[in-house]
Amino acid sequence: MENENKHKHDFLFENVNYKILFIGLGVIALGFLLMSGGGSTDPNVFSEDIFNFRRIKLAPTIVLIGFGITIYSIIKNPKKDTKA
Repeated sequence: MENENKHKHDFLFENVNYKILFIGLGVIALGFLLMSGGGSTDPNVFSEDIFNFRRIKLAPTIVLIGFGITIYSIIKNPKKDTKA
């Protein structure tokens, strides 16, 4: 019985950390989706759509916010937060 308790698998993070991590990864994926597109079907024609606000300013900002959320999920220590 004691051996079973010793070999219990502990996760590196708590459930809250994993939820925040997956939210951050989703935000990063959303940012990259917003960056995609804007190309031209004809290689001889230049499309100005690649320089619009969504691809130049909004999408990279969303990706950086996603990285921030992901870093926060790694740094957050729920065991320490509940003791305070």
